[in-house]
Amino acid sequence: MSFENFYQVIEAVKEMPSCRLCVAAANEEAVLEAVRDSRREGLVDYTLIGPEEKIWRMAMTVSLNLQGIEIIDISDPVEAANRAVREVAEGRADILMKGMVNSADFLRAVLNPDGGMRRDRILSHLAIYEIPGYYRLIYMTDGGLNVSPNLDQKKAIIKNAIEFLHSVGIHEPAVAILSANEKVDPRVQATVDASELRAIAAEEFKGARVDGPTPLDVAVSYEAALHKGIDSPIAGKADLLVAPNIEAGNLLGKAIIYFAGGRMAGLVLGASRPVILTSRNEPPMGKMASIALAAYSVARNK
Repeated sequence: MSFENFYQVIEAVKEMPSCRLCVAAANEEAVLEAVRDSRREGLVDYTLIGPEEKIWRMAMTVSLNLQGIEIIDISDPVEAANRAVREVAEGRADILMKGMVNSADFLRAVLNPDGGMRRDRILSHLAIYEIPGYYRLIYMTDGGLNVSPNLDQKKAIIKNAIEFLHSVGIHEPAVAILSANEKVDPRVQATVDASELRAIAAEEFKGARVDGPTPLDVAVSYEAALHKGIDSPIAGKADLLVAPNIEAGNLLGKAIIYFAGGRMAGLVLGASRPVILTSRNEPPMGKMASIALAAYSVARNK
């Protein structure tokens, strides 16, 4: 199924088996606001790891009732990240979320071969957008982690995203490998990569319809494809937009938020469990939507 908005995801999670989210270095007000809001909705159970005194003080500031929430008192943020990863890796929690810890240290803990959440996969970022006037959520990768992925890395990034879309009920996602136009130009590496990815799609990307190079307008508008005379099996139907590099993904995402009034949730894929790593200025609703999407994925797999 395709969700129309984040509210539908939140409501769906309430009907699913419960899961537990572990926050690394939870002494951050924006994160605790997301904990407050998602707890009111009954989305997940929580384990908060960090300096307990600071967490209690910040919780009072944001009106978060900590009764019934497990707190593990660890002051050092790197140590807190390592402990949070172990909680998830050893099955005591299902989802990992970053708090007041450096992103590099946080991801290093995730990828630690000794007790981490490493799989034989590249880590990649998946953004989920709710756009006013658009009839459903749309997914995009990778505008957050991989700077300039090569062909093999793009293949792995697409596999991560398809696996997640399957986990949230999109059984045969339409995948648009984006470029400036639909023609292969040897001077534009993105179009060359897109053509090669399309050629191996049937073999490599099971349970998905993949096309490229695909202009953005064709990916999201069947009328645009008709007007341009482009015959694509995913025209106007794209569930997943694959950006050619981090600049393109980041710029498209910021345009959705600041020009179109959209809202974003975000997850890191490729680890053994979903990882939530949102920016510090991400509003609480974006963080709560990220939690809801991760929880829905985990609950369906359970």
